[in-house]
Amino acid sequence: MATKEKDREVTFKIGEHFGVISTSANGWQRELNMVSWNGGAEKYDLRDWDKDHKSMSRGITMTQEEVKELGNLIIDLKL
Repeated sequence: MATKEKDREVTFKIGEHFGVISTSANGWQRELNMVSWNGGAEKYDLRDWDKDHKSMSRGITMTQEEVKELGNLIIDLKL
């Protein structure tokens, strides 16, 4: 897939979908996926997507090491 971002094309491919964290009133879903951006290596990706996965919000991409560290920080929160 491709989308325009400030006069440049951004390509992406969702490789694996892990799950939905929440759904907003407009139907967009905050999801954790493995995404390849601009033909690069897949990374963990957390952002909001429309129902067709054609439009997305700004989000965050993380390496496996960063996701592991985030998991450790969440565990330490003792929620």
